[in-house]
Amino acid sequence: MSALLSDTALIFGRYARQTVRSRLQMLFGVLMPLLYLLFFGPLLTDLPLSSQGSSWQVLVPGLLLQLALFGASFCGFGIIVEKQYGVVERMRVTPVSRLALLLGRVLRDALLFVLQSALLVGAALVMGLRAPLPGILIGFAFVAVLTVALASLSYTLAMRVSTPQAFGPVINALTMPSMLLSGLMLPMSLGPRWLDVLSHFMPLRYLVDAVRAAFVGAYASPAVLYGVLVALAFAALSVIFGTRAFRRAAA
Repeated sequence: MSALLSDTALIFGRYARQTVRSRLQMLFGVLMPLLYLLFFGPLLTDLPLSSQGSSWQVLVPGLLLQLALFGASFCGFGIIVEKQYGVVERMRVTPVSRLALLLGRVLRDALLFVLQSALLVGAALVMGLRAPLPGILIGFAFVAVLTVALASLSYTLAMRVSTPQAFGPVINALTMPSMLLSGLMLPMSLGPRWLDVLSHFMPLRYLVDAVRAAFVGAYASPAVLYGVLVALAFAALSVIFGTRAFRRAAA
């Protein structure tokens, strides 16, 4: 366990330093959700989107998870670049834990997107969001867990393809339906019944409902419970798949 922790800290530190040297990555990563907040949020101010909370308490949780969805899903591009420069090849001769090779990366990603989420929430508070602090912190926790899950799957896919041209279309084909069917922008209950039923087969839907419940202070609601269970199961399975991919690459 101590070796795993030290290896993970080593990998995390390496990629964290890379991120610090690329400040534009942090700023541009939060740009799309921020634009939705600035230009889409005011249109919903007076609309009854939910029986609980304001329209900001509906929109901002969706934007937080949208940030994790699109940001973490494309993390695998970094692995493709590393393979082209021989970084992955050099992993074959290192004694570093294969789990640490994954955890170090995804923990860096999780920290990055939580920091970006804090910037987004800060802007939302200025624009009119009112939410309890525990609910906001719960939202950050869901962003972190979702990032771990999606970044792990993204790295898994990136280990199996050789070019960005093969990676990008697959990610786009998966992220767009996820965004549309999970109710990130608007609650799925506002749509037709068949669409609402279909959305329950999308794991992200449960995380969105959980964060929205937390933003109105309903911490003990079934939505939060289901969201926690789905998020943890999703992250655990994703880490298992990601670790296997790194083990095969380093075999």
